[in-house]
This record gives sequence, C-alpha cells and structure tokens, in this order.
Amino acid sequence: MNPIERVNVGARLSDMAVYNGVAYLAGQVPEDDSLDITGQTEQVLAIIDGLLQKAGTNKSRILMAQIFVANMAEFPGMNKAWDAWVAEGNAPPRATIESRLANPNFKVEIVVTAAV
Repeated sequence: MNPIERVNVGARLSDMAVYNGVAYLAGQVPEDDSLDITGQTEQVLAIIDGLLQKAGTNKSRILMAQIFVANMAEFPGMNKAWDAWVAEGNAPPRATIESRLANPNFKVEIVVTAAV
C-alpha cells in the first residue's frame, strides 16, 4: 500500500494530502481578510503555489480547481487575479460557486487537485 503524505496536519484538517502521484489541497483562504477579492485571490494563489511546490509539482499540473466566492458580483475581481496567475496553455478545468464562507470577511476559497 502506498503511503499518504499529509502537510500541515491539524486536529481538524490537513492543508494537503499527496497520494499515488496526486496532490489534494484543502480549501485555501487568504491570510489577510481585509483585502479586496483580487488581493485575497492573489494571496490564496500564492499559498497554493507554496503547497504545490512542497508536493514537487506546480500550477501547470493542476487537474481541477474549485473556486468559492462569497459574492458573484466580485467574480471579475477574482478572475483578474486568476488570469494573471494561471499557467499559460494549462488552464485547468474549473468550477466557480457562490457560497457563504466560514469567515464572513473571506471573499474567496480555492481547492485544487494536481498531478505530482
């Protein structure tokens, strides 16, 4: 049986599990919830970059992204950060959902799965 590697393990969740050549990230949220949605998205994407690097992979190998935004009226601001970040020629399948998030100041939460 292949081992499961977990990163930043807490009592409730891990930030990432890597198994059988795939990195599964938990929903990542911004560190500074006072930023606008573009700034929050940029922070989340930087966190994702760091986790993917720990797994030995990068954004060009994302298999699927799920994006949760608190208010679809801010969708263009999230897309501004996403479009500047996404690996050219490697835009992954993606779903964007409007949802109330755990912290009312969070504007975005992003989940990705990536090949290692």
